[in-house]
Amino acid sequence: MPSQFTIQSAGLSDVGRKRSHNEDALLIDEEMHLFLVADGMGGHAAGEIASNEGIVYAQSMVRRNADWIRTLHEPIDEDVSHRLRRLMESAIQMATYMVFSMAELEKEKTGMGTTMCGLLFARQSVVVAHVGDSRVYRIRGDGAEQLTEDHTLIAWQLSQGIITPEQAKRSPHKNVITRAVGNRDYVQVDTSIQKVVAGDKFLICSDGLHNYLANHELPVFFEGSLAATASQLVDLANHRGGKDNITVICIEASA
Repeated sequence: MPSQFTIQSAGLSDVGRKRSHNEDALLIDEEMHLFLVADGMGGHAAGEIASNEGIVYAQSMVRRNADWIRTLHEPIDEDVSHRLRRLMESAIQMATYMVFSMAELEKEKTGMGTTMCGLLFARQSVVVAHVGDSRVYRIRGDGAEQLTEDHTLIAWQLSQGIITPEQAKRSPHKNVITRAVGNRDYVQVDTSIQKVVAGDKFLICSDGLHNYLANHELPVFFEGSLAATASQLVDLANHRGGKDNITVICIEASA
């Protein structure tokens, strides 16, 4: 098994209350302990193609390295950590190149792309990788921590002190993403590797959820089963507006 822990998960994707179709996609690969969420963009069903195809290509790259991952043992040293991060980076880069190439061949799909956010569990660690504004959260005890940083114009403006959090709430640029999979043939992928503690829970979600959710609200949702948590989070987003597609994967690592 890729992880030293027992990894349980539940995922759910919902069209929301305002959209006519769902451009989100998710992957739960229980054998590899690989989990991905993608939020497509492009219109004319191109966003749906970008998210679904992107996930397929990313998964295929990780699976090519399955035998190596199974040989890993503790402790995961600096070299192995680097290789794991490079693997997830390469997986998303492959998705980027392939989605871009598809758009080059079919002009009606020009400009299509997708966010991509994922976790790969390996022994007592987890690799976090992402592009765009889908997010990963870790719920540990009574606290929740966002493990990814949004690749959006607003996030950049906030980090540079150009706007205040109050101005960000009213900004007309809320949907401007600065990095995406597929709208070019290369993208910078953010990766990190985190130690996993028994009892840790993780949430991967598209902005259709996190736009309606504050960090401090998360722990209470994870007190029940993962399937119930996923359903409750989707219901929450719909209840609070449901303006976008909503996709969640809830994960727990137990001894």
